[in-house]
Amino acid sequence: MLVKLSVDEFGRVLASDAPAPGGGSVAALSGALGADLIAMVCRLSVGRQDLELFADELSKALNQATDLSKSLLERVDLDTQAFNSVMAAFKLPKQTEEEKKKRGEAIQAGYREAIQSPLGIARECLQILQLAESLVGKSNPNALSDLGVASQQAYAGLEGAIMNVKINIPSIKDESFKTKTSDQVDKLLEDGRRAKDAVYSYVCRELG
Repeated sequence: MLVKLSVDEFGRVLASDAPAPGGGSVAALSGALGADLIAMVCRLSVGRQDLELFADELSKALNQATDLSKSLLERVDLDTQAFNSVMAAFKLPKQTEEEKKKRGEAIQAGYREAIQSPLGIARECLQILQLAESLVGKSNPNALSDLGVASQQAYAGLEGAIMNVKINIPSIKDESFKTKTSDQVDKLLEDGRRAKDAVYSYVCRELG
Protein backbone atom coordinates (compact mmCIF):
# COMPACT_ATOMS: atom_id res chain seq x y z
CA MET A 1 0.00 0.00 0.00
CA LEU A 2 1.28 3.43 -0.97
CA VAL A 3 0.14 5.08 2.25
CA LYS A 4 2.30 2.71 4.27
CA LEU A 5 5.45 3.99 2.57
CA SER A 6 7.62 6.65 4.16
CA VAL A 7 7.48 10.12 2.62
CA ASP A 8 10.87 9.47 1.03
CA GLU A 9 9.78 6.08 -0.37
CA PHE A 10 6.52 7.47 -1.72
CA GLY A 11 8.40 10.29 -3.41
CA ARG A 12 10.76 7.88 -5.12
CA VAL A 13 7.90 5.71 -6.39
CA LEU A 14 6.10 8.82 -7.61
CA ALA A 15 9.22 10.07 -9.40
CA SER A 16 9.77 6.78 -11.20
CA ASP A 17 8.69 6.04 -14.77
CA ALA A 18 5.73 3.97 -13.54
CA PRO A 19 2.44 5.50 -14.81
CA ALA A 20 0.89 5.12 -11.33
CA PRO A 21 0.77 6.50 -8.71
CA GLY A 22 0.20 9.81 -10.39
CA GLY A 23 -1.72 13.03 -10.09
CA GLY A 24 -4.89 11.47 -8.71
CA SER A 25 -3.11 9.86 -5.79
CA VAL A 26 -1.22 13.09 -5.10
CA ALA A 27 -4.50 15.03 -5.18
CA ALA A 28 -5.94 12.66 -2.57
CA LEU A 29 -2.84 13.04 -0.41
CA SER A 30 -3.01 16.81 -0.72
CA GLY A 31 -6.60 16.76 0.48
CA ALA A 32 -5.73 14.46 3.37
CA LEU A 33 -2.99 16.84 4.50
CA GLY A 34 -5.48 19.70 4.38
CA ALA A 35 -7.87 17.69 6.54
CA ASP A 36 -5.08 16.91 9.01
CA LEU A 37 -4.28 20.61 9.31
CA ILE A 38 -7.95 21.33 9.98
CA ALA A 39 -7.85 18.70 12.74
CA MET A 40 -4.76 20.35 14.22
CA VAL A 41 -6.40 23.79 14.18
CA CYS A 42 -9.44 22.33 15.94
CA ARG A 43 -7.34 20.65 18.62
CA LEU A 44 -5.48 23.91 19.21
CA SER A 45 -8.82 25.70 19.55
CA VAL A 46 -10.93 23.35 21.68
CA GLY A 47 -10.69 24.24 25.35
CA ARG A 48 -9.72 27.88 24.86
CA GLN A 49 -11.85 30.12 27.04
CA ASP A 50 -12.17 32.77 24.34
CA LEU A 51 -13.55 30.16 21.93
CA GLU A 52 -15.90 28.41 24.35
CA LEU A 53 -18.90 29.59 22.36
CA PHE A 54 -17.68 27.52 19.39
CA ALA A 55 -16.65 24.40 21.35
CA ASP A 56 -19.34 22.11 19.91
CA GLU A 57 -18.73 23.32 16.37
CA LEU A 58 -14.99 22.81 16.73
CA SER A 59 -15.44 19.29 18.08
CA LYS A 60 -17.75 18.43 15.20
CA ALA A 61 -15.28 19.87 12.69
CA LEU A 62 -12.48 17.84 14.27
CA ASN A 63 -14.43 14.61 13.82
CA GLN A 64 -15.31 15.47 10.23
CA ALA A 65 -11.72 16.37 9.38
CA THR A 66 -10.47 13.13 10.91
CA ASP A 67 -12.94 11.08 8.87
CA LEU A 68 -12.09 12.94 5.66
CA SER A 69 -8.36 12.44 6.18
CA LYS A 70 -8.88 8.70 6.63
CA SER A 71 -11.07 8.46 3.53
CA LEU A 72 -8.69 10.45 1.35
CA LEU A 73 -5.69 8.40 2.45
CA GLU A 74 -7.58 5.31 1.34
CA ARG A 75 -8.21 7.04 -1.99
CA VAL A 76 -4.45 7.43 -2.53
CA ASP A 77 -4.32 3.69 -3.22
CA LEU A 78 -7.80 3.41 -4.72
CA ASP A 79 -7.03 5.96 -7.42
CA THR A 80 -3.95 4.01 -8.48
CA GLN A 81 -6.08 0.86 -8.61
CA ALA A 82 -8.64 2.66 -10.78
CA PHE A 83 -5.95 3.66 -13.26
CA ASN A 84 -4.56 0.13 -13.29
CA SER A 85 -7.99 -1.24 -14.20
CA VAL A 86 -7.91 0.82 -17.42
CA MET A 87 -4.45 -0.52 -18.26
CA ALA A 88 -5.59 -4.07 -17.58
CA ALA A 89 -8.58 -3.63 -19.90
CA PHE A 90 -6.34 -2.56 -22.78
CA LYS A 91 -4.33 -5.76 -22.38
CA LEU A 92 -7.35 -8.01 -22.90
CA PRO A 93 -7.36 -10.18 -26.05
CA LYS A 94 -8.97 -8.75 -29.20
CA GLN A 95 -8.71 -11.48 -31.80
CA THR A 96 -12.40 -12.32 -32.20
CA GLU A 97 -15.42 -10.03 -32.42
CA GLU A 98 -16.59 -11.31 -29.03
CA GLU A 99 -13.20 -10.54 -27.48
CA LYS A 100 -13.23 -7.08 -29.03
CA LYS A 101 -16.69 -6.43 -27.60
CA LYS A 102 -15.71 -7.57 -24.10
CA ARG A 103 -12.48 -5.59 -24.29
CA GLY A 104 -14.34 -2.45 -25.36
CA GLU A 105 -16.83 -2.81 -22.53
CA ALA A 106 -14.02 -3.37 -20.02
CA ILE A 107 -12.19 -0.27 -21.27
CA GLN A 108 -15.31 1.85 -20.90
CA ALA A 109 -15.93 0.47 -17.40
CA GLY A 110 -12.31 1.19 -16.54
CA TYR A 111 -12.55 4.78 -17.71
CA ARG A 112 -15.75 5.29 -15.74
CA GLU A 113 -13.96 4.03 -12.64
CA ALA A 114 -10.99 6.28 -13.44
CA ILE A 115 -13.44 9.22 -13.48
CA GLN A 116 -15.48 8.30 -10.40
CA SER A 117 -12.34 7.91 -8.30
CA PRO A 118 -11.04 11.49 -8.68
CA LEU A 119 -14.61 12.80 -8.53
CA GLY A 120 -14.82 11.30 -5.06
CA ILE A 121 -11.52 12.94 -4.16
CA ALA A 122 -12.78 16.31 -5.41
CA ARG A 123 -16.01 16.06 -3.40
CA GLU A 124 -14.13 15.32 -0.20
CA CYS A 125 -11.63 18.12 -0.85
CA LEU A 126 -14.59 20.47 -1.21
CA GLN A 127 -15.87 19.33 2.18
CA ILE A 128 -12.49 20.20 3.68
CA LEU A 129 -12.62 23.65 2.08
CA GLN A 130 -16.08 24.19 3.52
CA LEU A 131 -14.83 23.09 6.94
CA ALA A 132 -11.98 25.58 6.71
CA GLU A 133 -14.41 28.34 5.81
CA SER A 134 -16.67 27.39 8.71
CA LEU A 135 -13.76 27.91 11.14
CA VAL A 136 -13.04 31.48 10.01
CA GLY A 137 -13.15 33.66 13.14
CA LYS A 138 -13.92 30.66 15.32
CA SER A 139 -10.50 29.06 15.76
CA ASN A 140 -7.19 29.73 17.46
CA PRO A 141 -5.71 32.93 15.96
CA ASN A 142 -2.22 31.52 16.53
CA ALA A 143 -3.07 28.79 13.99
CA LEU A 144 -4.39 31.24 11.42
CA SER A 145 -1.71 30.44 8.84
CA ASP A 146 -2.36 26.72 9.34
CA LEU A 147 -6.03 27.26 8.53
CA GLY A 148 -4.96 29.08 5.38
CA VAL A 149 -2.57 26.32 4.32
CA ALA A 150 -5.28 23.71 4.97
CA SER A 151 -7.54 25.53 2.55
CA GLN A 152 -4.84 25.81 -0.10
CA GLN A 153 -3.96 22.11 0.22
CA ALA A 154 -7.59 21.09 -0.11
CA TYR A 155 -8.07 23.32 -3.15
CA ALA A 156 -4.94 21.91 -4.79
CA GLY A 157 -6.41 18.45 -4.19
CA LEU A 158 -9.75 19.48 -5.66
CA GLU A 159 -8.27 21.04 -8.79
CA GLY A 160 -5.82 18.17 -9.22
CA ALA A 161 -8.60 15.62 -8.96
CA ILE A 162 -10.71 17.54 -11.47
CA MET A 163 -7.82 17.49 -13.95
CA ASN A 164 -7.80 13.70 -13.64
CA VAL A 165 -11.52 13.64 -14.37
CA LYS A 166 -11.17 15.87 -17.41
CA ILE A 167 -8.36 13.90 -18.99
CA ASN A 168 -10.53 10.76 -19.01
CA ILE A 169 -13.87 12.26 -20.09
CA PRO A 170 -13.05 12.27 -23.84
CA SER A 171 -12.58 8.49 -23.74
CA ILE A 172 -16.19 7.95 -22.59
CA LYS A 173 -18.69 7.17 -25.34
CA ASP A 174 -21.82 7.83 -23.27
CA GLU A 175 -22.64 11.47 -24.06
CA SER A 176 -25.16 11.76 -21.23
CA PHE A 177 -22.56 10.59 -18.71
CA LYS A 178 -20.04 13.05 -20.12
CA THR A 179 -22.44 15.99 -19.85
CA LYS A 180 -23.51 15.09 -16.32
CA THR A 181 -19.90 14.67 -15.21
CA SER A 182 -18.83 17.99 -16.76
CA ASP A 183 -21.67 19.76 -14.92
CA GLN A 184 -20.56 18.20 -11.63
CA VAL A 185 -16.99 19.31 -12.29
CA ASP A 186 -18.04 22.91 -12.93
CA LYS A 187 -20.07 23.03 -9.70
CA LEU A 188 -17.27 21.52 -7.61
CA LEU A 189 -14.76 24.04 -8.94
CA GLU A 190 -17.13 26.96 -8.42
CA ASP A 191 -17.94 26.02 -4.82
CA GLY A 192 -14.34 25.14 -4.03
CA ARG A 193 -12.94 28.37 -5.43
CA ARG A 194 -15.45 30.45 -3.48
CA ALA A 195 -14.59 28.73 -0.18
CA LYS A 196 -10.84 28.94 -0.83
CA ASP A 197 -11.03 32.63 -1.68
CA ALA A 198 -13.08 33.35 1.44
CA VAL A 199 -10.51 31.69 3.70
CA TYR A 200 -7.56 33.24 1.89
CA SER A 201 -9.03 36.74 2.08
CA TYR A 202 -9.71 36.39 5.79
CA VAL A 203 -6.25 34.99 6.58
CA CYS A 204 -4.47 37.69 4.57
CA ARG A 205 -6.55 40.42 6.15
CA GLU A 206 -5.85 39.18 9.66
CA LEU A 207 -2.15 38.63 9.03
CA GLY A 208 -1.84 42.18 7.71
